[in-house]
Amino acid sequence: MRFLLDPEQTAFARSLDALLTAADTPAAVRSWGAGDHAAGRALWSRIADLGVFALAVPEAYEGLGPRPVEVAVAFVELGRHAVPGPSVETVAAAALLSEPRLAHLAKRFLPEVASGGTVMTLALPGGGPYVLDGDVADVELGVGVTGAGELRVAREAAGPEGRTSRVRRSLDPARRLCLPRPGGELLATGPPVVAGAAHAVRWARLATAAQALGVGLALLDRTVAYVKQRSQFGVPVGSFQAVRHRLADAKIALEFARPLVLGAALSLDPADVAAAKVAACEAAYATARTALQLHGAIGYTAEYDLSLWLTRARALRSAWGSPGECRAVVLGDGADAGFG
Repeated sequence: MRFLLDPEQTAFARSLDALLTAADTPAAVRSWGAGDHAAGRALWSRIADLGVFALAVPEAYEGLGPRPVEVAVAFVELGRHAVPGPSVETVAAAALLSEPRLAHLAKRFLPEVASGGTVMTLALPGGGPYVLDGDVADVELGVGVTGAGELRVAREAAGPEGRTSRVRRSLDPARRLCLPRPGGELLATGPPVVAGAAHAVRWARLATAAQALGVGLALLDRTVAYVKQRSQFGVPVGSFQAVRHRLADAKIALEFARPLVLGAALSLDPADVAAAKVAACEAAYATARTALQLHGAIGYTAEYDLSLWLTRARALRSAWGSPGECRAVVLGDGADAGFG
């Protein structure tokens, strides 16, 4: 099946691309990884002004959505530019709170999410012992496994030193893993939380798949440009047949992943979303391996901007569900709420 974006969606993607191109995102990513969030928060506000986070928030709570196709379009661009921050987690939290039986919580939190005034992060059962970017998030939501499920919110009470002490080293320096905040206000329990969590997983996997697709496209574009200007034996490396074959394989994998991502955005079926995540993340990871090989020694240096996309491709591969867990969902052997 062939999916084509309409003119409005295409213009939206171009506007977001133009904004991020002019924003020097590599510098913001490096600052974010070092614990300086000022540039990243400013970029977050500009992205929100374009309506990216409002797309995941229902109109009843001052949003524009839910519009999963547009969310996928936006997250391809966020991945293409390696934008830092818990953007996937914010979208997932908005999906969780959009559960009709949690309307009182949606009214409390979602208007600020839509406007970009609140950065949210979310931890669900099975997601490991850490929460992403908990040191910068204004609101940290956590779903527990006791009883039929409970939803808590923890806000930062400690000073800057307390926030820093929670941070743990991550494969991707710009994805800061933090220990969960202890305690917190109990917001809801029971079936609404379970249903909301399952919905959140689908949105998180969709956004992760779209982000991975963007990461892969950026890696491919950068590698093609590099092999055109790097010479060996007096000719560009890109003229070698073996190099062209590697790049063609990466291009095909990414192009096959694109319709799966858009199709999953249309259906939001758990199996479709899981399939899209596997395809996009595996394509991005394979492209990262190709990019690293074709760049040679410079590709291994953290100072070279390529590393920002290389580490992101590896981290997204296991975020919100490993390849094995997502394949189990596709085959009907795994629960929708399972992720690593």
